[in-house]
Amino acid sequence: MASDPIRLKISGASQSYDGERWQFRDLDFELNAGEIVAILGPNGRGKSTLLRVLAGLQRPTSGAMQLNEHTGFVPQEFAGSFPYSVLDVVLMGRARHIGLFRTPRKIDVEKAMDALAATGMADYARRNIDALSGGERQLVLIARALAGENALLLLDEPASALDLKNQDVVLSLLARLADRQGLAIAFTTHQPNHAVAVADKVLLMLDQAAAIFGATVDVMTEANLEALYGVPVRSTVLGSGELMETAFVPLFRQRKRKGNRP
Repeated sequence: MASDPIRLKISGASQSYDGERWQFRDLDFELNAGEIVAILGPNGRGKSTLLRVLAGLQRPTSGAMQLNEHTGFVPQEFAGSFPYSVLDVVLMGRARHIGLFRTPRKIDVEKAMDALAATGMADYARRNIDALSGGERQLVLIARALAGENALLLLDEPASALDLKNQDVVLSLLARLADRQGLAIAFTTHQPNHAVAVADKVLLMLDQAAAIFGATVDVMTEANLEALYGVPVRSTVLGSGELMETAFVPLFRQRKRKGNRP
C-alpha cells in the first residue's frame, strides 16, 4: 500500500460527449484508503460514466485526475461469450500479473482461490458462471477484482438486482474489505439506505452542473434526497441495539387503492 492515503482524486472534472449535454461538470472528488464512498443520482445523470472515468477507462473532457493505485472495476454483470468456469472468470482479474499469452501460474490460482474464499464463493470455483444466480455472479465479479490485488475498487450498482439477503451479503463484504484490508471503495446505487449502511462519504449528482460531496451524516438529508430524486423523502430511525440506523423512505404520490390499505 502506498504511504499516501489518497487512492484517487479528481479536481474540476467535467464530462460531455457532445459539448452541450454534460454528464457532470467541475466535479471534485477524493477517495482514501479504508474509505467507502457511495455515488447516488437519477437515471442518466452520469454515474456509470463517472465510474469509467475514475477507473481510467475513459478520460474526462476536462479537469485533472490523480490515481495512486491499481484499480479493480466491477460492472453490473458479467458479459461473457463462452461458458467460463467461476475460477476462469476470477483468474481474468490476474491478467496484469500473468502477462500476455501466458498461462496462469500456481500463485495465480492460489490468489484467485483466496479471492473466492473472501467472498464466500470458493465452493463454486468449478461451476459454470452462467449457472449462478445474480447475487452469486456479483460476488464472483468482486472476487475477480480482489484477485488482481487492487487497492481501489469501483463498483457499478453492485446490489441493484439482488434480493434483500444478497444485498446485505454484498454490503457487508464491502464494509469488511474497507475495514480489514484498507481498500478504498466507491460504488453507485439508487438506494439511499445502502449509502447510510456502509458509506463514509456520499456524492449526490444533482444535475449536469451541481453535486454535493461530503460525510454521509451531513449529505444524506431529506431535503437533499428530495432535490436529487424529485419525490418527497422522509427519514426515520429503525432497529434496536447495534442495528439502530437511519432509513430513508420515498413517499410515492399515487393514491392507495382500496385493497392495499393497511
